[in-house]
Amino acid sequence: MTARIRVVCWAAVAVAVVFCAVSGWVYWQAHQDTSLRYSASRDAALAAGRERVAELNTLDVKHTDTGLERWLDASTGALHDRLASTRATDRTTLTKAGTSARGTVTGAALTALDDRAGTAALIATVKVAITPRGGVATTDRKRFTATLARTPDGWKVTALSAVPVGKEGA
Repeated sequence: MTARIRVVCWAAVAVAVVFCAVSGWVYWQAHQDTSLRYSASRDAALAAGRERVAELNTLDVKHTDTGLERWLDASTGALHDRLASTRATDRTTLTKAGTSARGTVTGAALTALDDRAGTAALIATVKVAITPRGGVATTDRKRFTATLARTPDGWKVTALSAVPVGKEGA
């Protein structure tokens, strides 16, 4: 092997070592970035919030107890306590009404996220398909604000409020 080939080989090895070192440092830096963790937390809160709001707008009257249990599983804090305390009344009212509802979140966004405190605020638009007993299904569109809390079981809703739709020209 000539001296020239040896120099080229050593230069290629040096470039590869520098490239690997720089790549490793950049990779390490990216995983130390707090904005990356914040983004992951934001995405998790948004996904869970969408799912929980849909669950709280869904109930199959044929399976009322299962639906009420899902409501409890989707909630925590004051909302959970209120749903638990009114469960028997809700079961009776919903069974008598005989109406089923299926909520689908069509749009949602976080309006606030405190990652350290484990709280978030969400706005959502929900399409609710309402099917009365023996009747024709209708669709209603609703808007909600929700307050979320991070629990050991993931993000859950602590408060859910309907947002009134404004009137044109008002």
